[in-house]
Amino acid sequence: MKERISNALKALNIETLNEMQEMSLRANESGRNVLLLSPTGSGKTLAFLLPLLRQLKVDANESQALILAPSRELALQIEQVFKGMNSPFHCACCYGGHSIETEAKNLFNNPQLIIGTPGRILDHIRRKNIVPQSILFLTIDEFDKSLELGFQDEMEEIIKHLTSVKKKMLLSATRSDEIPDFVKLHHPIVLDYLKEEEIKENGLTLYRVNSPQKDKLDSLLLLIKNLDGESTLVFCNYRESAERIFNFLKKNGADCKVYHGGMEQIEREKSLFQFRNKSINILISTDLAARGLDITDVKHIIHYHIPVNQEAYTHRNGRTARMFASGNAYLLLHTEEKLPDYIADSDLHSFTLEEKNGNIASSEWSTLYIGKGKKNKISKGDLVGFFIKKGELEKEDIGMIEVKENFSFASIKRTKIVSLIKKIKNEKIKGIKTIFEIAK
Repeated sequence: MKERISNALKALNIETLNEMQEMSLRANESGRNVLLLSPTGSGKTLAFLLPLLRQLKVDANESQALILAPSRELALQIEQVFKGMNSPFHCACCYGGHSIETEAKNLFNNPQLIIGTPGRILDHIRRKNIVPQSILFLTIDEFDKSLELGFQDEMEEIIKHLTSVKKKMLLSATRSDEIPDFVKLHHPIVLDYLKEEEIKENGLTLYRVNSPQKDKLDSLLLLIKNLDGESTLVFCNYRESAERIFNFLKKNGADCKVYHGGMEQIEREKSLFQFRNKSINILISTDLAARGLDITDVKHIIHYHIPVNQEAYTHRNGRTARMFASGNAYLLLHTEEKLPDYIADSDLHSFTLEEKNGNIASSEWSTLYIGKGKKNKISKGDLVGFFIKKGELEKEDIGMIEVKENFSFASIKRTKIVSLIKKIKNEKIKGIKTIFEIAK
């Protein structure tokens, strides 16, 4: 096994490994799962490919390992490094925009290693081009980025199919406060090479905001104006309150949506997507949004109501300063409201509301609803190509895209979305006629 690694390093013209790569080799000698946190450009690709050289079997006539990557570029980069190792193993690389027939032929030969993006790998599993039960080793590179780009559903379904996996390795350039349950990364060895000094500069800041009135709507509006249109999540304790706050803010010109358990599933998904893709700046929610949701880059948390308990308070605050980015939480309090025992007054900074006139800052993005999805064999790549070719958009005019089973969402620059709909309303995507409309 050592000979394989030394031959690979020689083929790559690498004389010595860095500390992180050495520790990864050592950690992967155990049977435990591994979580590697290390900055971009630190050599993570070698850190997960070299252990695979030890784990793969030459004489096995089936695929043994799967590497998931969030982008075509990264998947191709991993493939290039692996092929450059001059090992006895074969690999296949699968990604959107590449001929699926060519990939199917490569997979038919049962390469020991499969590399690919989540959407394309799931497509091959569904087509039975990949036998998921043979996969023993799963690696997810740039796991944080995969979640950020909305691949959670695809990854969850892929992992459900991988019933024989005995070892997982996750790699991330950022530190997450939680790994989703579907990954089943039980008791991993954690290799943390993120710099502590970078972490100390960030984190959560807590503020007290005083409201002169018991009905705090006007104070909330003024607070939001003070936040200059930055991403804000407003928490309250009741569905009726969430609806009331939403209607008030909407009436006063805010780009906002509401999210709670009394809504239809498609409406909840629409609200989350619009908040994630920054089509709206403000999401008003009950504690339903306090945990388990993939919401990144939330700058501000506002507690319109005091949380019902310490656990709810912790989870609400956990929606910001995620993966050790900086963030702020505000307790909006009337003078008669008392702080619960689990919140120390000494932890709260005073925040003074400045009088501000005019509208709340709006977003540069808007959300397009597309009436077709995965069941119609629609992919993110299909939509991007369609918008560029038929809608005459530039790549920078297109933001986040999510493809669901029966419909899709795409974020489009607000200045371009009306003209886009005019250009594509009578066009077919993959030979299918569908609905294109601005998500309300």
